[in-house]
Amino acid sequence: MSKRGGSYPRVRVEGGGGVVSQSGAVLLVETARKAGLDAAISAALAPWCKARAVHDPGKILLDLALTVALGGDCLADVAMLRAEPAVFGPVASDPTVSRLVDTLASTGPRALVAVRRARAEVRERVWRLAGEAAPDAGGEVIVDIDGVLVLAHSEKQDAAKTWKKTFGHHPLFAFVDHGAGGAGEPVAGLLRAGNAGSNTAADHISATQLALSQLPKRFRRGRRTLIRTDSGGGTHEFVNWLAARGRWLSYSVGMTITDTIHQTVLKVPASAWTPAVEPGGEVRDGAWVAEIGGDCLKGWPQGIRLIVRKERPHPGAQLRFTDADGMRLTCFATNTPGAAIAGLELRHRQRARCEDRIRDARSTGLRNLPFHGLAQNQIWLEIVQLALDLLAWMPMLALTGRPRRWEPKKLRFRLFSAAAQLVTTGRRRYLRLAAHWPWTDVITAAADRLQALPNPG
Repeated sequence: MSKRGGSYPRVRVEGGGGVVSQSGAVLLVETARKAGLDAAISAALAPWCKARAVHDPGKILLDLALTVALGGDCLADVAMLRAEPAVFGPVASDPTVSRLVDTLASTGPRALVAVRRARAEVRERVWRLAGEAAPDAGGEVIVDIDGVLVLAHSEKQDAAKTWKKTFGHHPLFAFVDHGAGGAGEPVAGLLRAGNAGSNTAADHISATQLALSQLPKRFRRGRRTLIRTDSGGGTHEFVNWLAARGRWLSYSVGMTITDTIHQTVLKVPASAWTPAVEPGGEVRDGAWVAEIGGDCLKGWPQGIRLIVRKERPHPGAQLRFTDADGMRLTCFATNTPGAAIAGLELRHRQRARCEDRIRDARSTGLRNLPFHGLAQNQIWLEIVQLALDLLAWMPMLALTGRPRRWEPKKLRFRLFSAAAQLVTTGRRRYLRLAAHWPWTDVITAAADRLQALPNPG
């Protein structure tokens, strides 16, 4: 019997090769260029560019966003870009990057406002370039608002005990839903202390205002924007604020099952329950919906509709005291008139996609906040949103079919991590990907689609 050498071939390791790592990230670079994000961020941060500065502040901030999009979770990870100047250009040193973050943090809201204004400008251009793939192609934009718990392992500013008995911060995010065929992009990120409430109406109003400022102006009238939240948004103050803008804003807000709602549900006759539906139109097994009124609507604004769903709980799930007859009860409020309640309930249930966006954010720089100061961490939160923008815009502009639905982790593993040889010929530089890499065709096809887009300006 021959002596085995192990399951894998023996390979010797040495440095000095000429291969470009993370070459698939050129898709993100080209997305930023075609969208005009590089120029917009540079213009926004021009007031903080020192005389005779070697590095543009906008380029530094965008480099940080690219680093986070590729999986980095601290400023020092920008070294990954610095190692590949042929793809990412000149990258600032660690001290320069750190000084810029401190400078932007010291300006109060001015730098944040400038960056957000640039993002809104670029977002409108990206949606226009995307055409039928854009989230506004159907004439309506859906914005999901939800909180995120970010753990801290040291005494950072405003870190506190959270409602889950952990320690850290409790940011409030808003995402534009791309629907079943895509992902989503962030339009608001409000950094809050760890003990901030899940149902603080003032924070929900602030997050909504930030989100609306990121949308094209045409979506600020005619009820073309839907605000969707879980029961954390089901407060009188927030719903009244939404209702006051009901001529141009729709809402679908989760509600807590109060005793009044519970008692009303018990009185709903069997004939009033309608089967819930799935996205394909088929009946959802073991789930029914009904609209309720009466005393449940007292104190709430005119035009509000309360819709309840009852569903058999999953095996092993614990019933709550607000459930009834062995059925799990959930409730939401909306101001959408006339539509069938089964369709409205399906629309609200699809808010669960926001949980996917939060998972994407956690894997894209939001696993922890790297700074001690709150102002610096708010800048980091803006960098995370820039990274998530790029990770949403690139698939929307360059990918089709199933790859367009890939989450950041899969994009990094399959596309961005690909290595390539840098070849210069005819005064042009080419990244030559390995023919045996399973997703080379996806990368090259995406690059061709990006190249075909018109340049900004």
